[in-house]
Amino acid sequence: MAQIAVFAALIAALGLPGAITVGFSGVPITLQTLGVILAGAVLGARKGTAAVGVFLALTLIGLPLLSGGRTGLTALAGPSAGYLIGWIPATLVIGLLTARILPKYPLALGLLINALGGIVVIYVFGTIGLLLRTDLGVGAAITTNFAFIPGDLLKVVVATVVAKSVHRAYPGLIRT
Repeated sequence: MAQIAVFAALIAALGLPGAITVGFSGVPITLQTLGVILAGAVLGARKGTAAVGVFLALTLIGLPLLSGGRTGLTALAGPSAGYLIGWIPATLVIGLLTARILPKYPLALGLLINALGGIVVIYVFGTIGLLLRTDLGVGAAITTNFAFIPGDLLKVVVATVVAKSVHRAYPGLIRT
């Protein structure tokens, strides 16, 4: 339970630096995605998804924990809705894949691929959210994700380095 709370707090803390809104979609670039990736890569599917769920639940009851001081209800009413909803399945995917690679594959490469897979899941949900919450067409909704790629690649690398270090120090953290 403590690990879940710590990672929910980490995701909240990563929202403190604020956000950069790019393009015409109104979806901000934040550091909170790094916390989502780390939750799955470090805690695994069950605990990682629970941490993201706790964080999102806190925003839905009105706590302004999303970047820029937004609440969950405010964000879900806007173009960010799909991206936030995508955090849950992305964490689940990253956690499940990480549990599978730990005993079998080179850790850094596996974590990197898993985190990239999680980002793709977020982009899919984000694109669907943009289609539902904005007047963007399919092509524009998909290309909106291009603005996130450089920062997300950096977050994936950082998460890989951190998760690899954590799993080397605490090898039984995720039960395989």
